[in-house]
Amino acid sequence: MLSISKSCLYPVTRFYFLTGLNNSELWIPWLFPNKIYNTMKIIALLGLLYISGISISHAQLPPATRQQTAITHLIDQYSEAREKIDTNLLKSILTTDIDQLVSNGEWRKGIASAIAGMVRSSSTQPGTRTLKVESIKMLNPATAIADCRYEITNADGTIRKMWSSFVVVNDKGKWKISAIRNMLPSSQ
Repeated sequence: MLSISKSCLYPVTRFYFLTGLNNSELWIPWLFPNKIYNTMKIIALLGLLYISGISISHAQLPPATRQQTAITHLIDQYSEAREKIDTNLLKSILTTDIDQLVSNGEWRKGIASAIAGMVRSSSTQPGTRTLKVESIKMLNPATAIADCRYEITNADGTIRKMWSSFVVVNDKGKWKISAIRNMLPSSQ
């Protein structure tokens, strides 16, 4: 049997199972000086500390995750603005020098041209627009490319499946869309 002097364990946690004594209690002298606390209470305390440590560590997302979440939210806002034809929201999430290449080959350069084209397109081609972010590539902390599946469900139930790439920039702490490229895969 392992023989350890009780006096040398006094300043640290004492596990009675090391000394062969009654292992039903755990005594931490500086935390619980009256020695009444049993093992279950200590385990509960340690469990609580462990869980609170996990909560704190998950509350602090890494910068890359925060950026990706913000960019995904930006794309969701764009989709909502297109669906509702909300020009005020579009103005707040697009850069003034935005350029857009749409699937029919039309270039829209500048915010006025882009918004006018988006409103015209949403009005003449009604349907439910869905953008799903597939990947985000950070070029630097203030610039990224977001690749999305872009589907338009038409009134007759047909689905137009495309791809969209968004160049997004962080402008004074707010992510904005700087360029959009839509692509309609050719049928093979």
